[in-house]
Amino acid sequence: MKIIRKDETTEFKNSDECIAIEYPLGDKDINGAVIKLRGRYPPKDKVVNLKCKELAYIIRGSGKIIVGEAVTEFHEGDLLLIDANEPYYWEGDFEIFAPCAPAWYPEQHKAVK
Repeated sequence: MKIIRKDETTEFKNSDECIAIEYPLGDKDINGAVIKLRGRYPPKDKVVNLKCKELAYIIRGSGKIIVGEAVTEFHEGDLLLIDANEPYYWEGDFEIFAPCAPAWYPEQHKAVK
């Protein structure tokens, strides 16, 4: 069993619109972060996770996610699953908890057109 306290987290900006709060589990099979977005991420084009699936629980707010050409609106309390290799972008004003499996790492997260 592990517990990560709030004061052990690391906050960083993915963009001017997107802040991530990482919980350092130190586990290669799963990790998690709280993401706060106000606007669009990425700012242009799309991104893809080459290795990990990303689960997103909407803590607060609403928005939409564009995966490929499909537009899906979501609201507080919804749960989304983004499979590896699905190009996507987010828009809205929301906060999510996003566990990833295997654990997310920057080198497998790529910008795509």
